[in-house]
Amino acid sequence: MNIGKKIDKYFHQEGFKKKFIIMALGVALMGFFLSFLIEVSLGTDPCTFMNLTISGRLGILFGTWQVLLNLVLFVFVVLFDRHQIGPGTIANMVFIGYISDFCRWVWSKTIPRFVFEQWPYRAAVFIVALLCFVVAASFYMNADMGVAPYDAIPNILSNLVFKKVPFKFVRIAFDGTVVLIGLLFGGRLEICTILMVFLLGPTITAVGMFLKKKVFKFA
Repeated sequence: MNIGKKIDKYFHQEGFKKKFIIMALGVALMGFFLSFLIEVSLGTDPCTFMNLTISGRLGILFGTWQVLLNLVLFVFVVLFDRHQIGPGTIANMVFIGYISDFCRWVWSKTIPRFVFEQWPYRAAVFIVALLCFVVAASFYMNADMGVAPYDAIPNILSNLVFKKVPFKFVRIAFDGTVVLIGLLFGGRLEICTILMVFLLGPTITAVGMFLKKKVFKFA
């Protein structure tokens, strides 16, 4: 099945409109709350940590680098497991980074810097943004509209290479490698990034299971 037919298949599945709205909402909110996580500088998810570091080194927008990297990873997904490709794949690749960039520009014009730099405001913004980001990610991932290339790669590794290793360990190792790449490019590691390597995946899974039972009741 080619990519066009695979994506088109999502548009004809039962409950498409509801799933698409939930996916789009999740992607938009991920970009929105990610902008706050970046501004408070207390750590982000491993992918964002690496991409922010590299985009800063290259002198390009975070969103632009995110698209370029995902295009490279997208090739591997097409080659090894194109079933993970859907509308959500494209939405994640293109919009999260640019939504975050746009929101950060808005915050620079509207929110005083002390909110992001002084305690306890900084901690409050971080905690709320982190919790909301995780919930938004759960919406996106559990809408069954395809996953981002970054999220697809550990799935491929688990299914094709490390078949006997529990997926959570494959994901932790993958995220850890991404953090290491960010460090090699000169990124400053915050404690929250380290915690996310071990906690973000399991937390999204737990929240996702709850949402599937209570919210995502598709026929």
